[in-house]
Amino acid sequence: MTDTPKSAHSHLNLHQHHDNPFSRPQSPHNSLQIGFVGLGAMGYPMAKNLAKARPGHFSLLVWNRTKSKAEQLVKEVGGDKVHIADDLAEVARDCDIIFTNLASDAVVKSVFLEFEAALKTAQFTRHKIFVETSTVFPSLAGELDTLISSTHHASLVMAPVFGRPHAAEAAQLLIVMAGDYRSKKEIAHILIPAVGRKVIDLGGNLEKAPTFKLIGNSLILGTLEVLAEVFTLGEKSGIPTSQVFGLIKELMPAPTIINYAEKMSHDLFDGTQGFAIDGGVKDSTHIRRLATELNSPMPALDTAHEHLLTARALHASKKARGQQVFETLDWSSLVAGARTSAGLDGFDSAKHSRVVPED
Repeated sequence: MTDTPKSAHSHLNLHQHHDNPFSRPQSPHNSLQIGFVGLGAMGYPMAKNLAKARPGHFSLLVWNRTKSKAEQLVKEVGGDKVHIADDLAEVARDCDIIFTNLASDAVVKSVFLEFEAALKTAQFTRHKIFVETSTVFPSLAGELDTLISSTHHASLVMAPVFGRPHAAEAAQLLIVMAGDYRSKKEIAHILIPAVGRKVIDLGGNLEKAPTFKLIGNSLILGTLEVLAEVFTLGEKSGIPTSQVFGLIKELMPAPTIINYAEKMSHDLFDGTQGFAIDGGVKDSTHIRRLATELNSPMPALDTAHEHLLTARALHASKKARGQQVFETLDWSSLVAGARTSAGLDGFDSAKHSRVVPED
């Protein structure tokens, strides 16, 4: 079974046009050396698509803490399209535009500290643009800007992306941008259509882009929680999961909803094929922190966060006994929290006793 249902593919086909709010920059970006740091589940396909989109121009300079991922990328697209940097300093020194896609705020901060150190000793005259595409807490944007603006020849664009790895593979990411206008214009025409299908511009305040990303993830995570509760209620009341899934497709035919509903209805909780639960916990923690700072209660997100932790704890317990099905959980596994609260098995719906309602 593929990770994306047919309805999701039809949705992608509806978006083959590319939405870019910026006019094309006067100087061609093909003359610029581009670097990419972070070849994880999202970064790898993003970097691969960037490399493929630049035939005959500078090869993409990449760096990853686990060098084997960079070597895998070179093998996949060719040494003429990708070159591996020796260290982060080389990326900062030699590239005009540097993209980062990393796992956590702490890792992002550590990488940018190394960029700052390299910039202070490097001799360069061309303007550099650093583009941070990870999901981070908004205040980190200001910290990164302070590090990068220590030189007069560099600027920062915050550009978090919406979409799971399959969307990154298909160059169908939704990209949110905030920062310097000219820099955003340059970046938008590099990323569209090579990496994404649409750019949403949120102006010059760098914190707006990561804030918007957390709002979007709140929408997805809240939907996951509702799906989890609906499926659990159906099981407890004797309605077959297949019928509940069919109702969801009829009433809420959005590809994202259908995809996660399919995962829950078939216990497809493999985190290597979706969004890993650790990332979900990180994002829900950021969302709740932001909501707390702004005095904006989000009770549905509080419950979703608790169910993520429950699912992760149950998985850790199974892993300790060697009974886990998946090495890493997808965040749709939060349904395990709702199931467990209702007295059902968290991860294996086949174990649920079937209630047969009277006709």
